[in-house]
This record gives sequence, C-alpha cells and structure tokens, in this order.
Amino acid sequence: MRLPPSPRAVITGAGSGFGRAIATVLAPRGARLVLSDIDEDGLADTRSLVERAGAKEVRTLRCDVRDAEQVEGQAQLADDAFGGADLVVNNAGVAVTGEVGAVPLEDWRWQIDINLWGVIHGCHAHVPRLKRQGSGIVLNVASAAGLLSAPTMAPYNVTKAGVVALSETLAGELVGTGVTVSALCPTFFRTKIHESARTPDPSQKAQTDKLITHAKWSAEQIAEVALEGAERGELYIIPQADGRAFWRAKRLLGGRFFTAVGSVMKSPALNRWLQRR
Repeated sequence: MRLPPSPRAVITGAGSGFGRAIATVLAPRGARLVLSDIDEDGLADTRSLVERAGAKEVRTLRCDVRDAEQVEGQAQLADDAFGGADLVVNNAGVAVTGEVGAVPLEDWRWQIDINLWGVIHGCHAHVPRLKRQGSGIVLNVASAAGLLSAPTMAPYNVTKAGVVALSETLAGELVGTGVTVSALCPTFFRTKIHESARTPDPSQKAQTDKLITHAKWSAEQIAEVALEGAERGELYIIPQADGRAFWRAKRLLGGRFFTAVGSVMKSPALNRWLQRR
C-alpha cells in the first residue's frame, strides 16, 4: 500500500543512523513524525534536519524501547497529535558480538531487551491500533544476520532472527486487515551502531568498525529502498546484492552453508583482507 500524503510515522531509534535516515526520507513528503530515542541530543539534531527537509509536524520524546509503558506512550502521543500512524518503524537497536560462552550473559540480556523486546513492544502497542483503523505499514528493522546466522554474532543473530520470525507471524495474522508488515534485512551499511557495540574480543570490534565505516551503502540509501519495499508490501526487504546472494546460497546448501561460512571465517586470507580495508 502506498502511504498517504503527509504520512503519519512513528520511528524508534531516530537519534541517528537508520532511524534518522528514514525520517529524512519521509520529511519531503510533508510527513508528520513522532520520533524517539534515548539519545536526546541526537534526537534534537534529527528534528532540526527533518524540519528543514520539509516535515509538516514533528513530535519527539525520550523512549527506552525496553520499557513497554514508554513504547505505549509513544503510540499514545501519535494518537493524540495526529490521530494515529500510517507507518510504524521499529528500529532501535544495538549490537553484541562474540563467541557463545565468551559473551557475558549481561550483554546477551542487553541485546535481547533492546533488539527483540523493543520490537515486540512496538508491535504490541501499534498493531491493534493499525488493525482498528484498517490500514498501515509496520516496518521491523531486522538484519541479514537474522537470515544467515554468521559465526561470532550469536546475540545479534538471535535477536534479528526473532524479529524476522515475528514479522513472518504477523504477515499471516494481518491478512485481510489492510495492514502489512515488512522485515528489513540489510548487510553492512554506514551507521553508528558500532559505536555502542559490545564484544569480549577487541580485535573483532575493530573488524566490525571497518566493515561498517567502509561500507558502500549509506543509511539514507537503505532507507529509500526500505520505504519502497514496505510500500510494495514486501515481507523480506534485502537491499544489497551480497545479502540476497548469501540468502540464496543458504537455501540451496542447507546445513552445508554454515560449514562453508565457518571455514571462511577462520581463514587467514579473510583476516588479511579485513586488515587491508
């Protein structure tokens, strides 16, 4: 479904990265936006950007997506300010990497509470509202990690696979309601998620930093593709060619895919390539 003119959108994690990017992509449409983040300075910067870019109305609030009441408060703000939402972007997220058994359980909980419970809270608050109005789009920000389950990324993989599973479940539940759901599954793109990332392995953090900061795709490019895919009603939005190729390889190879990936990840040639980037 196409969003209406001056669409009403609710976006979590809007203080930077993809959240800011999709807000700026929506702004020239005269969007009415409810933006949240725990980074209030970043949120203020986003507000200034989208107002200059053409947003019709903007509301902001501090919202920790780990807290269901705060997420419900964001949904209520959209109701009070704009009479509801046409697009809900469950975006707020963080990254934890490392091998199973090495990652502290505290970091597992932090990852799951934000990346998975945050999206659950967003869907719980907004989906009934969208169903009652008979229209709307839910865009859940997952990752290619949720489809591919690469080694040394278990906490992140688990949460993003959960977001994919939640989106798939909703796709069936929402048939005939006028509401659609999409799971965005990008590979690496330029954002700031690595700045707050946690890992027990400093060398792995350095490699992740390089992969993100040197990525070809910008957050704005991902946002453009995400919005187009969501308006077409695509359940899986996989913007980059590498993500689509790996997903096809996984479906073709089955369990052998993970053996192959594990071997490549341990290859000295891969480490040399990463060091050159």
